[in-house]
Amino acid sequence: MFPTPVPKLVPNTYDFESKPMVKPTGFREYDARWLFGDEINLMGVQALGMGLGTLLGEMGIKREIVTGHDFRSYSASIKLALVTGLMAAGAKVHDIGLAVTPMAYFAQFELDVPAVAMVTASHNENGWTGVKMGAARPLTFGPDEMSRLKEIVLTAAFDLSGGGSYQYHDNFPAIYMADMTNRPKLKRPIKVIAACGNGTAGAFAPKALEMIGADVIPLDAELDFTFPRYNPNPEDMKMLHAIRDAVLEHGAEVGLGFDGDGDRCGVVDNEGEEIFADKVGVMLARDLSALYPNSTFVVDVKSTGLFATDPVLIANGVKADYWKTGHSYIKRRVNALNALAGFEKSGHYFFNKPIGRGYDDGLVSALAILDMLDRNPGRTMADLKNALPKTWGSPTMSPHCDDEKKYGVIDKVVARFEEMRAKGETVAGQKIIDLITVNGVRVVNEDGTWGLVRASSNKPELVVVVESPVSEARMREMFHAVDGTLRENPEVGAYNQTI
Repeated sequence: MFPTPVPKLVPNTYDFESKPMVKPTGFREYDARWLFGDEINLMGVQALGMGLGTLLGEMGIKREIVTGHDFRSYSASIKLALVTGLMAAGAKVHDIGLAVTPMAYFAQFELDVPAVAMVTASHNENGWTGVKMGAARPLTFGPDEMSRLKEIVLTAAFDLSGGGSYQYHDNFPAIYMADMTNRPKLKRPIKVIAACGNGTAGAFAPKALEMIGADVIPLDAELDFTFPRYNPNPEDMKMLHAIRDAVLEHGAEVGLGFDGDGDRCGVVDNEGEEIFADKVGVMLARDLSALYPNSTFVVDVKSTGLFATDPVLIANGVKADYWKTGHSYIKRRVNALNALAGFEKSGHYFFNKPIGRGYDDGLVSALAILDMLDRNPGRTMADLKNALPKTWGSPTMSPHCDDEKKYGVIDKVVARFEEMRAKGETVAGQKIIDLITVNGVRVVNEDGTWGLVRASSNKPELVVVVESPVSEARMREMFHAVDGTLRENPEVGAYNQTI
């Protein structure tokens, strides 16, 4: 019997790789992430593979799976440990090698394989590892699947039927790139900054954009898992500022920033101004709903209220469906409603046919943005942005909160706002007219100013977002009110950034 994983072992001892180590908190709502060496070891990864293969059998899914890995010094080793576990559980493994996450999703369709396990920690700092998993393309695991996987692994309840096999697919990235670029070229060579933050997307995104006719200026496209300049996260202000500087230096029409594993894309306009992903989503919804009237768009609760109030979207018959934050949740909702697209404020976009296959791919998002510019000759990215109704919104701000404590804190914050509303107390100087608690709590004032607090699904953090259709001052008032409520809980630490 494979020994039961234990929550914590001391590194650099005999036990370090003689027993599996899997910290329970690494199992998140819709993927898994650990600090390699501190929270999981290679035998623990092997146990994860055994658990995943076992879960596929329980679900009645054919034990056949695609796997790939990002460009971190240890990711290939972690993937191979995962593969040995999957094979022990009877899985046929298709290895596509170095890849961005959406390439693994694409491989499920291209190779006609039901399941996926992509080894990546996305934009997390060097030292982190993780796995994004799914068993019903284009969907990925949600809380139910992740909870059962956690239970199987931590109790060593493995079905080690054996009979697994391994196949490596040589040069699979070329197949992915050909599929992405098998489409009409741009009508003109749009000059674009392609910023990759030294993440894995650097191996693929600039070349793909060139192949569809863009005039591409790569920025930090050399692969370097230490992320020497900035974190490859299109919500990170350092990355956005680096893109801004490059756009202004080269006179580019748009700057596109890809995250560490290539499933998100951030945008800077031709004037060097970052456009938050939810606003880009409104711009894309305007463009696409003109081509496909009466479309449904799914939007996460962190996003701007414009999806429901923008007069152009209303005129085009758009239905906006606000849903839980998280790529797994939005992806499932897009699939369930057969929506044309889904947009997350974090930059995960999900395009259904005829644009995409329903999963999040930063390159597909980039192509949609360039197509939008191509369809609007004479209008710049700044023009399209400035045509939207004005709102003042914050970036996604993330105060530290331990994984073991963050959900309890959110429960207390929700209860506190519910109490304030029941007593008729004000927040940011106004009464609460709505509390949306589908995912944390979104507090809405009489003038439409709102603030959201939720637990991060993949890091030991909370998430705070505020927006006002009235003024920047009102936005800041809401932030201070929300932060004041958070500070009633000593478990909440410092922010990564604030307004």
